[in-house]
Amino acid sequence: MNSFLARSSPILLSVLRIITGFLFIQHGTQKWLLFPSGTTRATVENLGGIAGLFELVGGALIILGLFTRPVAFVLSGVMAFAYFIAHAPQGFWPILNKGELAVLYCFVFLLFCVRGAGPISIDRYLGRA
Repeated sequence: MNSFLARSSPILLSVLRIITGFLFIQHGTQKWLLFPSGTTRATVENLGGIAGLFELVGGALIILGLFTRPVAFVLSGVMAFAYFIAHAPQGFWPILNKGELAVLYCFVFLLFCVRGAGPISIDRYLGRA
């Protein structure tokens, strides 16, 4: 059993990266493309619109596993910034200030920054892993 888990770990890292990117990119598509829902298109004139660009472009790169380490480092910082700007002023506890997703994304992206994209990635294909 333990050897199975050890062999599966790199593949599961790639699966986690792809699913995380898929969930993350939706925040950007909602802001910029109004998909799958949205009422007001984002602009670069406010922090939400700029964050949406990071979510859209960064999420796509994370899904593909392209430039994973530097992109994940930047996205981890963006999520930390988002937490402290938008959520922390609302209170200490992330569940109450609605910042739990920002915290979780921050640390998952930090994991990708340290561990890389995994075997199912363009980075691995190009020999950058």
